Amino acid sequence: MQDERVHRTLYTDQEIFSEEMTAIFGGKSWVYLAHESQVPEPNSFLSIRMGLRPVIVTRDRHGELHAVFNRCTHRAATVCREESGTAKSFQCPYHGWTFRNTGELVGAPWPQGYGADFDKKDHGLRRVARVETYRGFIFGTLNEDAPSVSEWLGHAKPWLDYWVDRAPEGEVKVQNAAHRMGYRGNWKLAYDNAGDGYHPSFSHRSLLEMASRMGDSKDMAYFGRTPDSGPMRSYLLGNGHSVLDQRGNYEGPGSFWENQRPQPGREHFEEHIRKSYPDRADELLDLCVGSQINLNIFPNLLIIGNQIQVIEPLAVDRTQLTWNATSIGGVPEEVNTMRMRTQEDFPAFGEPDDQANFEEVQRGLSAPEEEWILMNRGLNVENWQEIDENGVVSSAITDEMHMRQYYDEWLRIMTDEEVKR
Repeated sequence: MQDERVHRTLYTDQEIFSEEMTAIFGGKSWVYLAHESQVPEPNSFLSIRMGLRPVIVTRDRHGELHAVFNRCTHRAATVCREESGTAKSFQCPYHGWTFRNTGELVGAPWPQGYGADFDKKDHGLRRVARVETYRGFIFGTLNEDAPSVSEWLGHAKPWLDYWVDRAPEGEVKVQNAAHRMGYRGNWKLAYDNAGDGYHPSFSHRSLLEMASRMGDSKDMAYFGRTPDSGPMRSYLLGNGHSVLDQRGNYEGPGSFWENQRPQPGREHFEEHIRKSYPDRADELLDLCVGSQINLNIFPNLLIIGNQIQVIEPLAVDRTQLTWNATSIGGVPEEVNTMRMRTQEDFPAFGEPDDQANFEEVQRGLSAPEEEWILMNRGLNVENWQEIDENGVVSSAITDEMHMRQYYDEWLRIMTDEEVKR
């Protein structure tokens, strides 16, 4: 790594990938696991991955959250093979060992075969060392000495607060099936792209052209209008976190909705909302549209519009992206229906563009003679970057400083350097 570039092997080397799965996805960093609404009641569970580790996020009978390895302590088979549900205990289908949803071993069939020294207390499911939440987002780490989630989120908290507090009652729910997409490329390509305001007017040209057929170009079209000097800003939030703020393109209540791309039934829906809820119409219509921020929580959580996207590494050159649509409390049912229709848009029409680029980057990385990936845009540009009273750095939306910052965090974790705050 250098200030303005990283070596290709960070995306292609199997040993580096294996170390990332140990150090970054659990060993030394907090990792996003799930949203509380996905385990809504006592004894509910959700099967996820923490890097490559299979993990079950559970609520016990008292409603307390836990995360345990989905790996029988007998012969390593997964004990839970459902994505979600409710269960007080899990029985391994291989040899019948049974565990409480908090991880303790309840019993092993015919225990006399294990001898007098066999102690069930020594053979429970391994627990994720620490599980903490912030505003409904559940994080886990294997690092007993990690700072609290609140401290680790740091300057990302006000942005997460903004996203949650758009809901009139601060209630966000993930209740629908996930939308999953896989690409043949390294997981960090998705994080590189998450803070990249340089690519939309090129990578998503087909989406913008399709929308423009229905009239004036809207929504992301502003990425093509002098983004270096426009009202959008990119912010570095510390610990590898960053945000793209597009809200400067919008003015006043109702402007999110007004500038949304065309949708089937849009005109009829707006007429209904304005007639049925005249005092709240602009507010409710804006809630159907994304938050106009892209918030990136290192290493695996991306909040895009109204959606939660999770980066899930599968191999050094294979990644799954899981999208979760959200609904909110405190609004009429039809608003959440339109939110769902809106949230179907980008994963279907925009994300395939990004994933095609990720795969072509990975293919380009196969040329060993060309060793470096540049992330130098904005590095030596005068008057682009500003620092506020809290020490938060902001810059033009096309500045690649988000990559430079998160690779600093990546290097700190991978080399176990002393934390610099």
